[in-house]
Amino acid sequence: MGRLREGEYFSFCIDHVREYNATYNYFNGMSAEDVALYQRDALVGHRPTWTMGANRGEKGFREDGDIPGTPDPLGMARPHGRRAARVEAAKPRYGVAALKALDQLGLDDTADAAAIKARYKDLVKRLHPDANSGDRSNEDKLREIIRAYNYLKTVRSA
Repeated sequence: MGRLREGEYFSFCIDHVREYNATYNYFNGMSAEDVALYQRDALVGHRPTWTMGANRGEKGFREDGDIPGTPDPLGMARPHGRRAARVEAAKPRYGVAALKALDQLGLDDTADAAAIKARYKDLVKRLHPDANSGDRSNEDKLREIIRAYNYLKTVRSA
């Protein structure tokens, strides 16, 4: 029946439905300001939104850490959860291939760029044939080390 009468219905034949729909105005009785507000909210499906990149710690959170107007039964928006997330974000994240490359160099996922480079230089100095009187027995291992380091360089720069 209309905007203010949800759940109530007319029983029209198809011809009368067409006639009714041709003259129906959902915004009838609303001010221009109300119509503009409705249209703006319709862009996001009438759901609450926040500015992207806004620091939630400064704006948009009450002291207890809840998002205003949003229920938080599990306590996931509390300050201690944000601090833990910040610590997680500080640690570099690697994919499976990068973890294999780190393993090839004998490092774990906590290694930073400087540690990776230092370990690479150390292994190349030890395994290179020129450093071992021309002994080429470690050549395959050296190739794997170089491939792993080159892969890690591309991952770090991406």
